[in-house]
Amino acid sequence: MIEIHNKKERALAVSIFKKGSIQRKVALEYLDELELLIQTAGAFLVDKIYQELEKRNKSTLMGKGKVQEVAQIIIEDKIDLVVFDDDLSPMQLRNLERELNVKVLDRSGIILDIFASRAHSNEAKTQVELAQLLYLLPRLTRMWTHLSKQHGGIGTKGPGETQIETDRRLIRTRIELLKGKLLKIEKQETQKRKSHSGATRFALVGYTNAGKSTVMKELTGESVYIEDKLFATLDTTIRKFTLPLGQTALLSDTVGFIRKLPTHLVASFRSTLAEARESDFLLHIVDLSHEFFRDQISTVNQTLENLDVDMENMILVFNKIDLLEDKDEFELIKEEFPNSIFVSATQKTNIDGLIDLLQEKFDESSTEHDIHIPYEKSKLLSEVYKHGEVLSRIDTDFGHDLTVRIQSEYQEIFQNKFMEYQS
Repeated sequence: MIEIHNKKERALAVSIFKKGSIQRKVALEYLDELELLIQTAGAFLVDKIYQELEKRNKSTLMGKGKVQEVAQIIIEDKIDLVVFDDDLSPMQLRNLERELNVKVLDRSGIILDIFASRAHSNEAKTQVELAQLLYLLPRLTRMWTHLSKQHGGIGTKGPGETQIETDRRLIRTRIELLKGKLLKIEKQETQKRKSHSGATRFALVGYTNAGKSTVMKELTGESVYIEDKLFATLDTTIRKFTLPLGQTALLSDTVGFIRKLPTHLVASFRSTLAEARESDFLLHIVDLSHEFFRDQISTVNQTLENLDVDMENMILVFNKIDLLEDKDEFELIKEEFPNSIFVSATQKTNIDGLIDLLQEKFDESSTEHDIHIPYEKSKLLSEVYKHGEVLSRIDTDFGHDLTVRIQSEYQEIFQNKFMEYQS
């Protein structure tokens, strides 16, 4: 038996930013995040470098001297892959690959690569392939054909293995096919969601690695996939759970967001995030221990806004409070975000308080009604189940007696259709 070892690619992370346009501290934090992305993609990060410029170079992003410095580092440290924290234009990508003579990716490219390796369901695979094709189309190059064919590696997963030698016409045709496929999938998923329309729905959203899956596990008591890596889950996971007063609700866990998330990827994942758009309440999970959690909150809110998600019924849930050592800072944050709740999912701290809050929100958003539907009007039963949660049903000699819980969004419809049947 021959044992094959896959050698990790040796990577160099690069950040180029304008002087005065961004604080150096923030830029370095972005670079640290890029390091996590590179490691999640499976490469070994050799070094991180950055450059502050008055004006970015249109042809190579960084200055000529820095290009020469990077080229020297590549030779000395045997670098296989250079990853830039900002998106590169097709021209910059071509020029850098020619100057550096190694594979070059930008932040979007590395994120797409991670998504390609994490996509398991038919929907996720389709979404990722579409995003990759849209990203690749203006960046077609033959320079790394030999690498993609023989060695693979980061940036060549999924359709990337065959795209380099595929002409633009075929890629555009494939894009249209994938868009049509996603529309069919979205229709199927919409039908599935309609089957749950009577139940109150809570959706977990948040920055990647904020602890959404751990929160879900604590709320539902069910096993869910948890991994301490960026983008541990791509597909929406939905679980039923019981509120303190006995009502059944649904909780969904969605893909985590990140700064500079590729536009094509956000657009492709609209159907996956439809669960968040159509939920009654959003639970925005925030990693309180992260130095730049406010920036992460802003990133998530901006992404949700771009996806047309209504954030009116959003609850900020600050997680990982056990990792915040400064108690005075903790009190100041609680004052800054007065309508939020603070928990530690791993330590099970204040999870009961979170569940009680969900019960409170549930009670505020719904009302119960007793109705009697005569047998000659039995066709109305399907409408009852469509717009409400049937808590009890007794079929008597005279008709159907039901107790129904109606969410606020269906109150007007219910009143118009069933006012005469309420008892």
